[in-house]
Amino acid sequence: MTITAPPRPAAAPQPPARPSAGRRALGLWLRWWRRLTAMRTAIILLFLLALAAIPGSLLPQRTLNQNAVRQYFAEHPTLAPVLDRLYAFDVFSSPWFAAVYLLLFISLIGCVVPRAVEHARALRAAPPPAPRRLLRLPDSAELTTPLAGPATLDVVEEELRVRRFRVVRRSGRDGEELSAEKGFWKETGNLLFHLSLVALLLGLAGGKLWGYEGSILVTEGQGFCNSFQQYDTYSAGPLVEGSDLSPLCVDLEDFRAEYEENLTAASFTADITYGAPGEEGRPTTIGVNDPLRIDGDRVYVTGHGYSPRFTVTLPDGTVFEDVSAPFLPADQATMSSEGALKLPDLGAGVDDQLAIEGFFAPTGVLQGGILTSIDPRALAPQVAIIAYQGYLGLDSGLPQSVYSLDASQIERGSLSEVGRANLAAGESLTLPDGTTITFTGVSQFAALQFSHDPGQVWVLVSAIALLVGLLALLLLRRERFFARVGAAAEDGGTVLTVGSLTRGGGESATRFAELTGELRTALAARSPEPPAPSSGGAAPGSGGSPE
Repeated sequence: MTITAPPRPAAAPQPPARPSAGRRALGLWLRWWRRLTAMRTAIILLFLLALAAIPGSLLPQRTLNQNAVRQYFAEHPTLAPVLDRLYAFDVFSSPWFAAVYLLLFISLIGCVVPRAVEHARALRAAPPPAPRRLLRLPDSAELTTPLAGPATLDVVEEELRVRRFRVVRRSGRDGEELSAEKGFWKETGNLLFHLSLVALLLGLAGGKLWGYEGSILVTEGQGFCNSFQQYDTYSAGPLVEGSDLSPLCVDLEDFRAEYEENLTAASFTADITYGAPGEEGRPTTIGVNDPLRIDGDRVYVTGHGYSPRFTVTLPDGTVFEDVSAPFLPADQATMSSEGALKLPDLGAGVDDQLAIEGFFAPTGVLQGGILTSIDPRALAPQVAIIAYQGYLGLDSGLPQSVYSLDASQIERGSLSEVGRANLAAGESLTLPDGTTITFTGVSQFAALQFSHDPGQVWVLVSAIALLVGLLALLLLRRERFFARVGAAAEDGGTVLTVGSLTRGGGESATRFAELTGELRTALAARSPEPPAPSSGGAAPGSGGSPE
């Protein structure tokens, strides 16, 4: 008697195990990383970077021209503060520009490095085997030759090596075959282009991290030393300290501005002397596109203007001779300028301080009693001044512009107007207390910019390499050529099947036709000559016995 155990119920299907939170997070990061490092994303980010740089070329930037930014605020008092909150006047140091820049940098590295590794492997790998059906390739043909199979492939290999193909011969199940390829420089140029772009971004980033620049207005006969305390505007990378600044002093000896017939500026040139502090200066001439270059440092001329000179004589006979201050251009076409001269230290026993606020016209004329300028050249300099006496507030600890008076001091009555006049060169204004202000002439000032960018050479080399890679990418072609010796032809020769694949060019059919034509010529030249016809038997009409 056999006892059979009852069948066990089938186990219910178990639901698939859900991945842990860590694995889900890892999978999410991997998906986002693949999207970020895709070439499509890099192209989009590059387009966004170019788009983000447009405001920097359309709007004045503080790092390049502080005066133009101030003029923009004066002309657009409502729009300018809104643009300023969006970093429109500091585009290239804005957080949103830095975000696009950083994402592009990461995307390019994640995209190019794996491709470079893959390309290095492809350089060492042999050309792939020939496809089984060569005649299905876009460019293919069959050639018939009386040569044997190995001899035929010898001729093809020789012709291809002359054209700098890499050639590999194999024995396949469909017969002996040959694979050849060339044009790896195209992919090398592609990688060089993208790697150079990464290097270019690194050079620009290094210049921002370790670079600095400062701008200052220097009147003829004066100078400055490379110290951030002397600059009107100064910006430096986060890794720059005050002790890292190059020891250099520059003195402006003479400035010349030349104009076209329509009064547009043609050139600015400045004669300067430069050298380390305590050393004798070396003379040179710089211009707008011809800066002073010293060991990675650059001194540029970015603009110019006028500094009216005044002689102030106090009632006690104290004379301040040829004191001046730069007047900032309010109209670039005529170089009409506005500015202020502050004299806080008039000597012992003088309680009130003196300030002169004025409008300078290089070629001045009166129109309706108002001074204006009709020419940017200093042909007939005149100045309209307002004199103030009182407390300037320079020691109050509150910052104020050196090119204008503090309006709040005038509103509070700390400064009081004591006289005004339109003066030509040599004319004077006498104040109620006996102080005399004489307009003695005008000097020119140059807007100089000192720039230190350690990434300049790196950027130059990267730009050249980028151009070389782009030319290789556009001009070279990636080509593969296959040949296989098939069955014997009906006349005892060999049938040679050839095919080609070309990437990067629209003339593949023409190039393939030229190559197959040259192969036919080479095969015909190596083929044995056909045997000469037999000469046995009598020629017609000769020999035999006469009748």
